[in-house]
Amino acid sequence: MRGETDFGPAARALTTMDASNYRRVPLGVLAPRDADDLAAALTVCREYGVPVVPRGGATSIAGQATGTGLVLDLTRHLNAILDVDPAARTATVQPGVVLDDLRAAAAPHGLTFGPDPSTHSRCTLGGMIGNNSCGAHSVAWGTTADNVRALEVVRYGGEVLRLEQTRGMGPDGVRGTSAHGPGRVGDASAHGPHGVRELIGAHLALLRTGYPDLPRRISGYALDALLPEHPGGPDPVRAFCGSEGTLAVVTEATVRLVETPRARALAVLGYADEAAAAEAAPGLLPYGPLTVEGMAADLVREPAGLLPRGAAWLFVETGGATPAEARAHAERVLRSADAVDGTVVTDPAGQRALWRIREDAAGTATRMPGGSEAWPGWEDCAVPPDRLGPYLRDFRALLAQHALRGAPYGHFGEGCIHVRIDFDLLTPPGIARFRAFSEELADLVVAHGGSLSGEHGDGQARAELLPRMYGDELVALFGAFKDLWDPDGGLNPGILTRPAPLDMNLRFEALPKRPVDVVFGYPQDGGDFAGAVRRCVGVAKCRTAEAPSGGTGVMCPSFRVTGEEAHSTRGRARLLHEMLAGEVITDGWRSTEVRDALDLCLSCKGCRSDCPVGVDMATYKAEFLHHHYKGRIRPAAHYALGRLPQWLRLAAPFARPLNALARVRPLAALAKRLAGIAPERTIPVLATETYSRWLRTRRDRGTRLLSPDRVVHLWADTFTEYLSPQVGRAAVRVLEEATGRTVLPPPPTGACCGLTYVSTGQLDAARRVMRRTLDRFAPLPGHPVVVLEPSCAATLRTDLPELLPDDPRAAELAARVRTLAQYLEEYAPDWTPPRLDRPVVGQTHCHQHAVLGDAAERRLRERLGLTGELSGGCCGLAGNFGFEKGHWEVSVACAEEQLLPAVRESEPGTELLADGFSCRTQLDQLGPPAGRRARHLAEVIAEGLEGGGGERSSRR
Repeated sequence: MRGETDFGPAARALTTMDASNYRRVPLGVLAPRDADDLAAALTVCREYGVPVVPRGGATSIAGQATGTGLVLDLTRHLNAILDVDPAARTATVQPGVVLDDLRAAAAPHGLTFGPDPSTHSRCTLGGMIGNNSCGAHSVAWGTTADNVRALEVVRYGGEVLRLEQTRGMGPDGVRGTSAHGPGRVGDASAHGPHGVRELIGAHLALLRTGYPDLPRRISGYALDALLPEHPGGPDPVRAFCGSEGTLAVVTEATVRLVETPRARALAVLGYADEAAAAEAAPGLLPYGPLTVEGMAADLVREPAGLLPRGAAWLFVETGGATPAEARAHAERVLRSADAVDGTVVTDPAGQRALWRIREDAAGTATRMPGGSEAWPGWEDCAVPPDRLGPYLRDFRALLAQHALRGAPYGHFGEGCIHVRIDFDLLTPPGIARFRAFSEELADLVVAHGGSLSGEHGDGQARAELLPRMYGDELVALFGAFKDLWDPDGGLNPGILTRPAPLDMNLRFEALPKRPVDVVFGYPQDGGDFAGAVRRCVGVAKCRTAEAPSGGTGVMCPSFRVTGEEAHSTRGRARLLHEMLAGEVITDGWRSTEVRDALDLCLSCKGCRSDCPVGVDMATYKAEFLHHHYKGRIRPAAHYALGRLPQWLRLAAPFARPLNALARVRPLAALAKRLAGIAPERTIPVLATETYSRWLRTRRDRGTRLLSPDRVVHLWADTFTEYLSPQVGRAAVRVLEEATGRTVLPPPPTGACCGLTYVSTGQLDAARRVMRRTLDRFAPLPGHPVVVLEPSCAATLRTDLPELLPDDPRAAELAARVRTLAQYLEEYAPDWTPPRLDRPVVGQTHCHQHAVLGDAAERRLRERLGLTGELSGGCCGLAGNFGFEKGHWEVSVACAEEQLLPAVRESEPGTELLADGFSCRTQLDQLGPPAGRRARHLAEVIAEGLEGGGGERSSRR
């Protein structure tokens, strides 16, 4: 093999699950380098009787990307776009190509690949072919099967076949199979899945009458595509699509590209409920929309300010040669719709924001509004579009009958509904209800003329129930077809044909039945760490190769740098799941596999906001490190950087001599080595006058008279206090100018949020520090606390109450935390800030993005005349992460992903903004040329005030 094989615990643990309810432990993982590798592996596997499971992005929700044998990771190497032919409007790709990469390659030619599942940023073409994926635009461009022209595949045993739509390519519509060993094409008449043509010919009547006529019929094998009267003749490519890895493994595909509309508009229509929206959808199809999507209000977690009035909505996208034409098309749709309310959006940013609401439903649907869990399993049934309204009413009634809840959404224009349901998959009674509901729902779908799968395939979730849809005779024909392709039964056994029962192999069976002892409170998960880990359902939004252009998303910086599943949020959640299960990873909290995967987690908290289900890997990492090192010697960086507030407090009186010693290279190198700091890093300069000392001296000089009823509590965080007091001085200037209030000095003994202790998993110490802080820092009742360092603000807002859930003072302080911009907006709404009128570039702090939000900062920058967007992603320093030995390369690569390119491309005179000390330090050490320094927003405003800008207005 030229590719990599891995039969270790970590690789196996990472591939036990996909995005379904199912879990199966594989033997090992192979990442084939090329088609020859793949053919050789399939030859060996057949010889030894080892099952094979092809795996792309592993976003399947029916269990077809899980298995007990050899998992084929087709994303690592088989991910090339081999050709884009604009004239023929085709592209040739390998199976591991991510859909968005193909669309990006086709875009310069005005082309795209039509099918576009909501997982388009991480799903692969091989997986789309295997599941016959569809997406929102199948109304216009069809399913994946409608858009594949030719396939090269390898059978179990190593034989290669080429399938084409053109007639006359050989017996059974197949050109070429290997007669001379793996990977070599030989005589089709001598080898190949012989007998398929005879099988079809013997069952013509059954195939002509046994399939429902609807656009989203994905269930079972598409044997009707091999009927002689099929347009263009028998189509082996279409028959192969949707076979879920059970027939052969794709090594190359030639796909059809379609012309991209030059302009798009989006009509959003509001309705009284989802059934009303569903009944309206078919009436919009004659207007030729690109898509007709639907969702209900209970899937919108954030305020629905972008949406028109209603309790359910249709998203109707239209295209045109010009923006005016696309808008006119959308307005015709709006006028024709009998909707409660509606709007037309032409602004690309506005359209992206609305589509994000719809696409995130796959994740938000996994949590009910009350916080209870909901699961796939009946994710994508489809009925004829004109039956969708009645079907949804019956579906809701069936849910109520079983005391279940779910929020339908999906492709209303084609009658395909997605839904996550709050099944209890942890207890025997709950699992029994899951089975009973599944059987009754299958009958309901069939009664409405539908298909059990309308997009994602049958897998293990629905294949057992296919006889209810097709009857026993046609399902037996599926088995015969599978046997002609795979007589040894080695490809994805238990999937689609001869399936395992739908209530076996459930992913939760292996988890502990009682909550494990943990330190954090996990209030959103009932205090259950296993429940927190269960949040990850595998939709894999964290597996995007890069953040959206111009976007502010953060998750997941380490995956974007390494491309390794183990360094994605999903991968780490899988490892924690298997750690709790104890079958593959057997040493619990002491696991080196989990430790190594979490080592490159930057604790950026991006997943807390960007993950549709709110996984908080930074918290899970801190919890793990706490247990992993309990009673053991920790890495040197944990003592040096994890206890940074303690060391800085001791060092402050000696700042000048320590700064001088740090400039002596041999001494600095020795200090960094002893402290576990990356040798490439420069030790930050200590302030010769701390922020609190400056403020007390200023007060003693009588610059401001204290007024108890007009004060501001400004948190003296460790970084502002000892490393960047100029930020604190600037903030005092701004706050007192804007509000007329006096900034109080911090407590004489100091207060600490515990951030560095939390990030290194020293949770006992963190709680001691936090309790001491609560004892010492007592803001006046009702007064907010302004925190300048975003990471400290986020720690106070989230970690403090979650680590001290039994102390009401913790929740009270957390509720008082404000950023500078938030405070000014709330307490100085009439203040006119100075006009600075210049462009900005820089970094929105990860914790600001994930926990605090930056809406107030955006509005303040607009009032200041600071134009431009701050970059998303992560600066890569992330507190202690970028300073720790062994993290330099990843830290720099994260900075190069968005932040540094944005800074380099900025014009002279552009303001460099970074409210986080880590972000400023990363820029100082890696980024701007000499003379350009990244600054906190407070510094920029204060400079404007010194220049005479701004004026006092009415204050409160």
